[in-house]
Amino acid sequence: MADQVSITINGVQFQATKGSLLIDKLLDEKIHIPHFCYHQALGKDGNCRMCMVEIEGQKRPQIACDTPIKDGMIIRTKGEKIENVRKDILELELINHPIDCPTCDQAGECKLQDYYMESGFYASRVNIDNKNNARKRVDLGSNVMLDQERCVLCLRCVRFCKDITKTAELGVIDRTDHSVIGTFPGRPLDNPYAMNVVDLCPVGALTSKEFRFKQRVWFLQSFEAICNGCSKGCNINVDHRKEKYKDDIIYRFRPRTNRAVNGWFMCDYGRLSYENDAKNRFTTALIDKNETNISNAIINIFKELSSEDTKLILLSPNLSYEEMINVKALANKLNIKLSGYSPNSYDEAFADDWLKKADRTANRASFKELEIDESKEFFEKALNDAKTVFVLENSYFEDKLNLLENKKLISLFSHHCLSVGNSHIALPVASFYEKSGSYINCDGIRQKVVSKLDKDIPMPTITTIIENIKSMIEKGTI
Repeated sequence: MADQVSITINGVQFQATKGSLLIDKLLDEKIHIPHFCYHQALGKDGNCRMCMVEIEGQKRPQIACDTPIKDGMIIRTKGEKIENVRKDILELELINHPIDCPTCDQAGECKLQDYYMESGFYASRVNIDNKNNARKRVDLGSNVMLDQERCVLCLRCVRFCKDITKTAELGVIDRTDHSVIGTFPGRPLDNPYAMNVVDLCPVGALTSKEFRFKQRVWFLQSFEAICNGCSKGCNINVDHRKEKYKDDIIYRFRPRTNRAVNGWFMCDYGRLSYENDAKNRFTTALIDKNETNISNAIINIFKELSSEDTKLILLSPNLSYEEMINVKALANKLNIKLSGYSPNSYDEAFADDWLKKADRTANRASFKELEIDESKEFFEKALNDAKTVFVLENSYFEDKLNLLENKKLISLFSHHCLSVGNSHIALPVASFYEKSGSYINCDGIRQKVVSKLDKDIPMPTITTIIENIKSMIEKGTI
């Protein structure tokens, strides 16, 4: 175990790891320290000089991002002297910065804006006519737009492409106060994680083409969730808004820091998958392709369960742990075969050696914990014997509907698909981000999602449907 030492920050004593960076301790303890270039995933760089602190015994202020912790250090992050030092550094950052906060897509999330408001100097000493101008609205590729004038040259984006993705598309062009970020000739920003530079950018220099000018961030609400693009289960923030007379809409996913799962980042595919939630939604229950209400569809499903036919339930590995438990309990009660067979959800071409996994589902690990059989042999035998097949969000039959000839198909899906259109009974259910539940990722880590989406006409969750059927069974004759 690393040596623990005692240090004092703003008059409060803390225990810290000897030799670790001071700025990490400040950030971990949520002690405010302005900074642009430092990021815990990228390490120290020391070029912005904004994280200046006073250390007793030192002749001059020191940057916290390059100061190792020693026993007995007395540090001050507040005070007129050190705040004036940071104010002078900030003024240098603002010399060539455009005054376009009202039209900047980063407004409300901009660190330069925040630090400026904290500094309290509102009288400019800069002649606006003498500012250096640079290119605006530069399409870098991979859904990333660059405004070179807004850049504070923290170099986070350059270091991310150089040290994390190892693709090195970004670099610094020109010299002195004419320096700007850009791509190399013939090499656009092009890697599966490129949009992480938007999150890394502390100002409005790098923005997302998918989100630009869609919403002001102060109108958005957010809840914590996981990405369901693969079995890694990257932690995300779901930013959404319900405008008057409109449905609640998801506007973006942002990676949420979890060092045990995805660190600080996520892939671009997962980031853009928010669009899938609103597209092609299945909202009206069907019986023999005729529209009906949800209650009537549930009653008819109950009637099918009351029959003596041999049945099979096919589960999706994207269902929550709680949904799987409820379905399994129903299957056991009625002696129905239960399968999790879903080979079509594997995609080796999607996988890499970082965050993207070949298993394109969020909760397959729960099958093992709940002892739900997903083998081909069990599934094929159960399907061959079954007269009625219940499919719960599993897309296996999409290109294999011929396997269901002479069988009744009952489907529970959140989005339209071929199974819905060919079902005896089709019932709409809540989508992944409209419901709360637990999920176990590929590393065995259990994660909880508590949805905050507010739908005017919410679709029922699979758990709700199963509970209704259980209630009917208890009152019925099965």
